[in-house]
Amino acid sequence: MSPFTAELVGTALLMLTGTATNANVVLTDTKGHNSGWLVIATSWALAVYVGVVVANPYSGAHLNPAVTLGLALAGQFAWAQVLPYVLAQLLGAALGSSLAWLLFKDHFDRTPEPRLKLAVFCTGPAIRHHKLNLLNELVGTLVLLLVIFYNNQTKTELTATHTAIGLGSVGALPVALLVWVIGLSLGGTTGYAINPARDLVPRLMHALLPIQGKGGSEWSYAWVPVVGPLLGAALAAGLFGWLG
Repeated sequence: MSPFTAELVGTALLMLTGTATNANVVLTDTKGHNSGWLVIATSWALAVYVGVVVANPYSGAHLNPAVTLGLALAGQFAWAQVLPYVLAQLLGAALGSSLAWLLFKDHFDRTPEPRLKLAVFCTGPAIRHHKLNLLNELVGTLVLLLVIFYNNQTKTELTATHTAIGLGSVGALPVALLVWVIGLSLGGTTGYAINPARDLVPRLMHALLPIQGKGGSEWSYAWVPVVGPLLGAALAAGLFGWLG
């Protein structure tokens, strides 16, 4: 499997299982209806595990444009590969979130509240305060990237090798625990996108798919879970270079 295909498939699996979790929790008449934030945070962490297991041997399992950008800025990933990786991630996010909608279509049709239908696809703040929401997304991504940078540095020093890195360089289970703790600690304010592809593309699919009774896609907020993670990735790369 090529790195492009691995990023596409890995991100699609991440988004399918993660978005389907949202659907299972918030939509009407599902088995998991109203099962709560702990289920969402846990399942998104395990969704990352699913994507990493599949993609890691072939691409390093970035599955996130912020990860790809941060690694390139830190000198740990070739700039020539940034655009192909990001394109694969965007396509994978579209595929995974669209499939989740199809599988839960009956439940979308039975759910009267437009805001819950949107919540399946993308994040939204518990309290709308764009500056603090942006900071939360920035800090969550900063934590994610710093762990990746230092983990990769340690592995390189110990083995004298430099293989493809990404979320998979931490290990599938450890990175799932990392995403889990970010979700449980920092995720309650914005829903912790920490991944532009995870939020922007499903939001776009919400706008494009023929979802019965849907409302708007809240584009006025859409920049926050895109800009925040990208800034967090850039800051993490700079901080890593400064701290050494």
